[in-house]
Amino acid sequence: MESTVTLYPYQEQALSQIFERFGQNNADQRLLFQLPTGGGKTMIFSEISRRYLGIHNQKVIVLTHRVELCNQTSATLKKLGIKNRIINSAVKHVAPDDRYACYVAMVETLNNRIESGDIDITGVGLVIIDEAHHNSFQKLLEKFSDAAIIGVTATPLSSDSTAPLNHHYQQLITGESIEKLIADGFLAKPTVWRYDVEISSLQTGAGDFTVSTSDELYSSPAMLDLLKHAYEAHAKGKKTLIFNNGIFTSKNVCQFFNDAGYPTKHLDNQTPPAERAEVLQWFKKTKGAILTSVSILTTGFDEPTIQAVILNRATTSLTLYHQMIGRGSRRLPQKKTFTIIDLGNNTERFGDWQQPVDWQEIFDHPEAYQAMLNAMLENHVHALPPGTRTKFPNSLEITFDVQEAHKRAVENNKKPKTVIRESLRQHVIMCVENAGTIPEALELTVELDKEIAWRVKQYAKCLGHVTANYKEWLIEDYKTKLNILVQKMMRRKEMKMTG
Repeated sequence: MESTVTLYPYQEQALSQIFERFGQNNADQRLLFQLPTGGGKTMIFSEISRRYLGIHNQKVIVLTHRVELCNQTSATLKKLGIKNRIINSAVKHVAPDDRYACYVAMVETLNNRIESGDIDITGVGLVIIDEAHHNSFQKLLEKFSDAAIIGVTATPLSSDSTAPLNHHYQQLITGESIEKLIADGFLAKPTVWRYDVEISSLQTGAGDFTVSTSDELYSSPAMLDLLKHAYEAHAKGKKTLIFNNGIFTSKNVCQFFNDAGYPTKHLDNQTPPAERAEVLQWFKKTKGAILTSVSILTTGFDEPTIQAVILNRATTSLTLYHQMIGRGSRRLPQKKTFTIIDLGNNTERFGDWQQPVDWQEIFDHPEAYQAMLNAMLENHVHALPPGTRTKFPNSLEITFDVQEAHKRAVENNKKPKTVIRESLRQHVIMCVENAGTIPEALELTVELDKEIAWRVKQYAKCLGHVTANYKEWLIEDYKTKLNILVQKMMRRKEMKMTG
């Protein structure tokens, strides 16, 4: 069975790793393969199917959880010269002597056909599971006790924390990293704009923030204004995909942007298939189009011309975070970069999308990862770092209410930056009155790093439309001025003492 498709070197390397560990005689082996979105997972597992069929006189079944993925997988298999049959709701029976050696099946449909006895799976030697992090596949695994199983996913973390993937798979094989795929020109390089959003009103439900509390926050006039501001500042005129957590929010976003004169359409999982196809075709052909969506375009959707992705939501799911951003990461000859706008503090929660992730550690210890994430999600009341108070025994006041200072400045028609000046003045006095020399005073400035970061964060919230990039600059500028002013005041202090 010859293939006319040429694989990239990293894909060939992944195949070698898989077949090396696969073992031709280990019929009950279960492997999990990880590769970032956009890395060509479908091509890799299709090639696995081709090579397996060339060696073994057994059948292959590829399992997916969505119709779009079924069709895409079937088409890729055909490109590799593999005749295959899709088992969907229209297929009621598959005879044991059916002429096909490869099948692509929806998980629910296949389960129903096996239960009813309309499909005989005794001749299946290999089962490949696409998007293996979905828990819906687990109920089928026990039915293929004599077959080898390979799960494929971009994020080897189960969608159900009570059913971790290491309970179902023996080994994890990790493919090329996002960072390396960008460096080698296979994925577009992101430019990230992060806005500090107050999400304390969000509540968690079944695995993520609830739709109701997300709708309440992200449909507020302030958040709609922030979304529009962020778009106009960093994505205006770019083909843009906006992800939301609720249909109510997505429709509000669509209306808000249409009213502002931007070409915008909405999609969700309740949109009729014909209308959805029409909207996606419009999105593909329309320059500068904006598509706002809910629970529909994270998998099974590939539009390489997307230039900007806006996360108009917060999520607790590392998998969803990677899937959303991955929609914009496809690289084209005329598209080497893309824009990410984060309006849910997701980057702060999970780290930059392209930064290395220890998937093996997450696979081995998913409970520890989830516990760490839960700890991050807890609302913490601001307090000075332990031991800070003892460093400044000569100061009566070491706290500063940024929001109150900002309110006071506004009421007195003063510029907002007077808040930073007042805070800076207090920190200078604290360092000077608790040090005897310039080096001692400069050491005390370092003790204030966390407090400075907190104050700047509160100040940024008061300003409203402030990017994380600007906030980071404010912190560095604050520290620089603090060092300069502390040295200046300490010299005056030393002169008075010697004079």
